[in-house]
Amino acid sequence: MIEGSAHIVRWMEQCGIQFEKSRIGNRPSRKTAFLLGGGKALLNAYYRKAERIGVDIAYDTEVLSVPLDHGVACEIHAISNCALTRVRTRAVVVSCGGSQANTDWLQHYWGDAANRFVIRGARQAKGRVLASLLDQNVVPIGEPGQCHMVAVDARAPKFDGGIVTRLDCVPYSVVVDRNGQRFHDEGEEVGPRRFAVWGKLVARCPDQIAYAILDSKAEGLFRPSFYPPIRTQTISELAVELKLNPADLATTIHAFNAAITDASDRKAGRLARAEDIVPPKSKWAMSIDTPPFSGYPLRPGVTFSYLGVKVDDHARVIMASGRPAANVFAAGQIMLANILASGYLAGVGMTLGTVFGQIAGRCAVRAARSWSPR
Repeated sequence: MIEGSAHIVRWMEQCGIQFEKSRIGNRPSRKTAFLLGGGKALLNAYYRKAERIGVDIAYDTEVLSVPLDHGVACEIHAISNCALTRVRTRAVVVSCGGSQANTDWLQHYWGDAANRFVIRGARQAKGRVLASLLDQNVVPIGEPGQCHMVAVDARAPKFDGGIVTRLDCVPYSVVVDRNGQRFHDEGEEVGPRRFAVWGKLVARCPDQIAYAILDSKAEGLFRPSFYPPIRTQTISELAVELKLNPADLATTIHAFNAAITDASDRKAGRLARAEDIVPPKSKWAMSIDTPPFSGYPLRPGVTFSYLGVKVDDHARVIMASGRPAANVFAAGQIMLANILASGYLAGVGMTLGTVFGQIAGRCAVRAARSWSPR
């Protein structure tokens, strides 16, 4: 993936994708290429390219299964226009993601808590094709039930809220559970990894809900959220608005303020700490004492699941026998755990899908050319 990533930008540009140019005062990242127009512009460019070169695209069609006969896929089963369709195949590339929108699947591992998870992406990511392959002795990879989760606004829609529902305020706040109690060091992670850390922390909270509490000193320190904060003039009023016990929240905030050992104004920044309190806060410990006070409700937002199919370096899925399937390949999220079994790297999904999409595509063409019916 790393070697392939060095060449994909030029190829993507040849497909019509455009990237942001550096501007005066805007220092470009040395590791990231930013899409001009975002993901929709990317997909539109790919669809236009596909149409120009004669690729047929079946819209409103759901693939149900990929039947295998000793590692060979001769057809796929799908529903199109409410009718079962069977498509004869010479080669198949599965690139349909994971099972993150399948609540029943999540419930098997998370229990009733899964009903309160927010699914950041499309509701169609049910893992049907993944389940079909695993039921036919394709080797699984990744930990079942584990997901990449981030802290999102609890007011987000159940599905498809996307990146705008992610909350960036946690390092500058005090985060409490429904009982008004702090449960983790809010300043422990201030880099990109903090999003995933807090998603799982909130998932373990009672009722999978938490609340970020801030005061006016934190304004301007983080990206504005899609949903406005809940603002009041007193902590007690804020507790009522968030349906928390006012006395419990006031006690927590008072203890936190008393534990701050360094200057707590904005100039102290990341150096300010709260010690002699459980849990401590290692950075950005600003006292919560200057109205107006703000609150954000947090839920765990599921980005993707880690369970997928094992592949070789030609993107062929591996069967339980240890041999690769003859004409079934995988690219993107469905084989992510071959590269990243836990955690997250910024941009890894796009890079993985593009690099292994190319590998799978080239190998599928060779398999299709040498295919002969049984």
